[in-house]
Amino acid sequence: MKLLYRVQLLAPLLILPACAQITHFKHVIIMVQENRTPDNLFQGLCSAPYGTAASCSTNPSATQYNIQTKNWLDKTSSTGVTQPNAVPMSSNYVPQNNNLAFVAQCDFSSTLKACKMDGAANAGCKGTCPARSQFGYVNNSKGLINPYLDLATQYGFANYMFQTNQGSSFPAHQFLFGGTSAASASDDANGIFDAENTPESIQAGCLALAGTVIQEITPAGELPNNKIYPCFEHQTMPDLLRSYSWRYYAPLPGSIWTAPNAIQHICQSTGPGGKCVGPEWTANVDLTTAGVLNDIAACKLTNLSWVIPTGQNSDHPISNDGGGPSWVATVVNAIGANTDCDNGDGYWNDTAILVTWDDWGGWYDHVAPTILPEPQGDYQYGFRVPLLFISAYTPSGYINNDHQDFGSMLRFVEHNFGIQEGALQFADKRASGDLHKFYNLSAVPRSFTQIKTTKTITFFLNDTRPPTPPDDDDDDIK
Repeated sequence: MKLLYRVQLLAPLLILPACAQITHFKHVIIMVQENRTPDNLFQGLCSAPYGTAASCSTNPSATQYNIQTKNWLDKTSSTGVTQPNAVPMSSNYVPQNNNLAFVAQCDFSSTLKACKMDGAANAGCKGTCPARSQFGYVNNSKGLINPYLDLATQYGFANYMFQTNQGSSFPAHQFLFGGTSAASASDDANGIFDAENTPESIQAGCLALAGTVIQEITPAGELPNNKIYPCFEHQTMPDLLRSYSWRYYAPLPGSIWTAPNAIQHICQSTGPGGKCVGPEWTANVDLTTAGVLNDIAACKLTNLSWVIPTGQNSDHPISNDGGGPSWVATVVNAIGANTDCDNGDGYWNDTAILVTWDDWGGWYDHVAPTILPEPQGDYQYGFRVPLLFISAYTPSGYINNDHQDFGSMLRFVEHNFGIQEGALQFADKRASGDLHKFYNLSAVPRSFTQIKTTKTITFFLNDTRPPTPPDDDDDDIK
């Protein structure tokens, strides 16, 4: 019997509330923001009005956030530590976040077989960079990130969520969509992954110009000759969901954040430098800025959705204008306020919203990632990123202390829709969790309380600005 129905085994012993219970979420929304760590973005959980200094610890109890507020490890400092500085959400610089930056920041100890986590100052930076630019946390004096803090304290927060890869946005989004950034299933099995981005100035994936190459990493490292054209062929999550609908919302067709463009059987490119014309692409990839909001209002929300922001609404330091927290909360509010769809029951009681960040963005974080056995362990896992789990069945202020990663999110999707966990045989197979502790479907669904935002749904629905990429990543091909 599938794990999906574990609650049903206990049904004779439960006293059910009067309202009908669901056996699984009908809708799952995966919202992906940009370039943050818990230490960088969620310091507000450690101070009023969201908490106190005792709310956070580097050795947390089950009800404390694992966020470090001082004494960040820094081997370039004479004292071995650096005190973090408050930095604006938007700036004119960004810490480097490619695989080489991971290696520097990790500072792996062959003796400890673990990252020492003291090398952030050596990881590089782009733009007008202050000294020790990686050692910053977001200044929330104007309440800009309050929507994130409200969601974290009202729903579920993961203390140990790690990006599954040790590199930039292109491979991260491939892992979020299909469980691997390898070009094929055999490459994944051999620990050969795409590790970097193509330059932002050219199209990515199966739309890339002829001659475009992308850097791979093998168990031997990033070698000069390990470069391939960035068009892959392997199963992704939609291939497992043939009985369910899906949609991928993204601002641009050929960007490194539009994951389906790199999967040949979905894209079915007209050729290098061309367009995706495959029937799955045409039916399921939405390139309108407010597409997810329009589909919610029109009762067209699919079973599984990925939502990628524009640069203005992303959290990338250089690209954003502060709209990211409001953008995420507006989608949550649209789900919570909906009372017309799903036969008049609305979306709130049968939808789970997962919010994560595609990579660490080069910012400091104090928690060392687990190193997997070879061959995958040479590229998995990366540093921590935040994860919020939002649903009517998630306890208020829940803090999860299990190891999670992008593969855990895919296992949750598989579990939720009755698919064998690990069916892709990629990161979903290697992950240890499926997020099931974040919700209890036998509980009475919680009523929804609107999240306060600085930008409203009207703003996002009527935003006529040309969409920009979620990030300004432009890593050179090495």
